Amino acid sequence: MLSATEAHQLLKLPVIFYHFAEHKQVDKTISFVDFLAMHYLHGSPPDKDYDRDMQLPFKACVNINTILPVAPIPHIVKIPLLKEVVLKTKRASSKNSFTYSPYLADIWQPPKLS
Repeated sequence: MLSATEAHQLLKLPVIFYHFAEHKQVDKTISFVDFLAMHYLHGSPPDKDYDRDMQLPFKACVNINTILPVAPIPHIVKIPLLKEVVLKTKRASSKNSFTYSPYLADIWQPPKLS
């Protein structure tokens, strides 16, 4: 998920707090909300710490190429059997065979008027 989406930007979250501390050393009155507004609501104006600003999460889009390894699929798959399998079938004997009855066809006939 980290390589196919922008979720990897969440790994950069600690940079926000380190950069906020850097701004706090320069300006003691800056709040965290002002810091976020400065870096995320007003675009990215080039200033003296522009390179550091671009290290913040969701500031720069990274082109990610996903490479999927492809394994060749064999055409013939042979599964070795431990024991030979023999299927036995029974043949229907003449005693069990179906006999045609002329009465079966009568149910499909339309009713006859006398």
